[in-house]
Amino acid sequence: MSRNPHDLLSIVYASTAAQLFDDVELSALLASSRENNARAHLTGMLLYRSGRFLQVIEGPADVLRERMSIIAADPRHLDVRVLLRETIDERQFPDWTMAYEPASDVAAEDIPGFRTTFADIGGEDDPQGSVAALRELILWFQDRAVQLRRA
Repeated sequence: MSRNPHDLLSIVYASTAAQLFDDVELSALLASSRENNARAHLTGMLLYRSGRFLQVIEGPADVLRERMSIIAADPRHLDVRVLLRETIDERQFPDWTMAYEPASDVAAEDIPGFRTTFADIGGEDDPQGSVAALRELILWFQDRAVQLRRA
């Protein structure tokens, strides 16, 4: 089966920050990511909590594969793990070059599919449960993104 490099691809990955980001550093990372993603026609969302990243990134397959290579080589990320990769018909975050929602300790238990670590996702023990948790988390974030646009 040959891949069309212009197909829309969605990738969910988790990584650990090489060092913790404070609010200023995280803001700078988001600004840079948004600028790069806009230029590359990529969209998505980012969760960051306690030194761990979870990102959904989507766009043209060839561009996204290249971006993932850059992310994997970025010294700010350790243990980059692709948790879900799928071809999509339409973007899940069409209006966001990089949506961001801080996940505080108080709100974390209210976020469906959220975990303090994503180590169990993508494992062989329960791959269907892992994918279901990721989809639940993405849906929650999509709903939040719509609410933020309306505010």
